Amino acid sequence: MSVTFDPMHYKRTTRAQWEDAAAAWHDWGPALEAWLAEATTAMLDGAGVRAGARVLDVAAGAGGQSLAAARRGASVLATDLSPAILEHAAADAAREGLDVTTREVDGEALDVAPAEFDAVISRLGLIYLPDRRRALAGMYRALAPGGRIAAVVYSTAERNAFFAIPVSVIRRRAALPPPAAGQPGPFSLGGPGVLEAELRDAGFRDVGARTLDAPLRLPSAAECVRFERESFGALHQMLAGLDPAGRSQAWAEIAEELARFEGPDGFAGPCELIVAWGTK
Repeated sequence: MSVTFDPMHYKRTTRAQWEDAAAAWHDWGPALEAWLAEATTAMLDGAGVRAGARVLDVAAGAGGQSLAAARRGASVLATDLSPAILEHAAADAAREGLDVTTREVDGEALDVAPAEFDAVISRLGLIYLPDRRRALAGMYRALAPGGRIAAVVYSTAERNAFFAIPVSVIRRRAALPPPAAGQPGPFSLGGPGVLEAELRDAGFRDVGARTLDAPLRLPSAAECVRFERESFGALHQMLAGLDPAGRSQAWAEIAEELARFEGPDGFAGPCELIVAWGTK
């Protein structure tokens, strides 16, 4: 039986899940920043983030990449659908004395002045926006002429077992249909050339991309399960149709599957990221 995707319901649910997971996601910040450090640097370089730049961060989450941009001397507006998670970004920026402002904004309805920014960034956020065409049009409009965009996304499920295994297990146990073409999700922009094509379709020129090997390293597979269980909103959305016992069984199977990536030096979950950029 086919299920019609309802983008408004999806966004309401996504917002609620991130409101619930905000504190946990922030608590995992040091692990997140270590894992995503190379990709974040590549994204900021691709967007041309420098001292004095005006930067718009879309789907900023707890703002690790916003702070990284501000440490380069940029002025950053960090936006997200979840005000609770932005509170952590604001507090961390204030603690460091960084020029970061936060605002609750839907990434598909960027309420900012045209040509206000020199750079737009989005780290693992664009994949979860249902109407990416509208979102990218808003990002394009927000950029000054010659401004740059850069985004980080996951590549394909086959190259991201640390995340794909939980998704696969939950999808099977919850009897969820495969995602429809164009539907948001972790691997929705991971195919060869897909993100680059969307940037070109939005009007960006000089589009480029690079692929990075970015294994998620943690002390154990159990820590990976705890990380995902506490803070991965997408997985909690998928689990919503299972009762508590069913959810526990799903997590037990996930733990068993992920254990194969544990070795003498700890857990190394396969992950491959794509960083893409373009110019207005």
